[in-house]
Amino acid sequence: MSDPDKTRASDLPMDLIKERESFVRSFLKKGVEYTEHLLQENAQLREELGTLQEDNARLRAQIASDDAIRDLLRTVEKLEQERSALLERSSELEEKRQEHQGRHDEIEQEVNDLANLYIASYQLGASLSLRRVVRHLRDMCGQLVGAYGFVIYVLDAGTETAYPIAHEQLDPSTIVPVPVGVGPVGEACLTGIPRIREDGSADFIQGTHDDPVAVIPLISDGKPVGAISVITLLEQKSQWMNVDRELFQLLGAQAGTALIAANLYAAAAGPISALAGVRQNLTAAEAASSESTD
Repeated sequence: MSDPDKTRASDLPMDLIKERESFVRSFLKKGVEYTEHLLQENAQLREELGTLQEDNARLRAQIASDDAIRDLLRTVEKLEQERSALLERSSELEEKRQEHQGRHDEIEQEVNDLANLYIASYQLGASLSLRRVVRHLRDMCGQLVGAYGFVIYVLDAGTETAYPIAHEQLDPSTIVPVPVGVGPVGEACLTGIPRIREDGSADFIQGTHDDPVAVIPLISDGKPVGAISVITLLEQKSQWMNVDRELFQLLGAQAGTALIAANLYAAAAGPISALAGVRQNLTAAEAASSESTD
């Protein structure tokens, strides 16, 4: 059986056959070229797709990284705010601590001052020995008040003169009796008014007999009975403290009475003998008080 197409092709003229073969080869060539072109485009698209996927992954990572950085920045900002708050709180606590420390120092100083006043008062009333009372007065002037050179005077009723009974760090030849009303000591013994040099004055710690640093009258039963004249102060003494003025008041109020009691007791044979006549004197005083009231 013969092929009808072959038969038909063989029936065509030669020129048409060649033209058809040329067309077929050309068509097939175009198809191959088009296929190759499609394959190249496909490969290029695959390559571009891979690049885009890589870029996409990188961008996703970048976004994640940016979020982490933003979170980190927010955390840092929050920590910075907490740090500022802590510093501010620390400053407030430091101010409170300094205030408490200052108050603590004040309380400690007040306790020390009260202790000094207690010691001074106790020593003045603790003994009836005249020598001990005078020694206590000297110790208090030197150790508690800060006096370096000073004189203790007592009044003599018969001569209206203040006589020195003790002194410290002064030339004995310069220490003489002082008539009442003459000089700072005499005026203090007359008026009972203390004379205390103001803080910050020139040569605060250095005085003279005519211009002492302080003169404290000794008062008993409302009357001057003597005086303490502070001529010089210790070098470290730059100003009067509150306790100094309290000590001056205590000395002025109790030292004279302590000297009187010790002086009277010196003539007694003992404490019981010193009490002789107490009941009679008390009865007489009550009777006199009753009469004056009537």
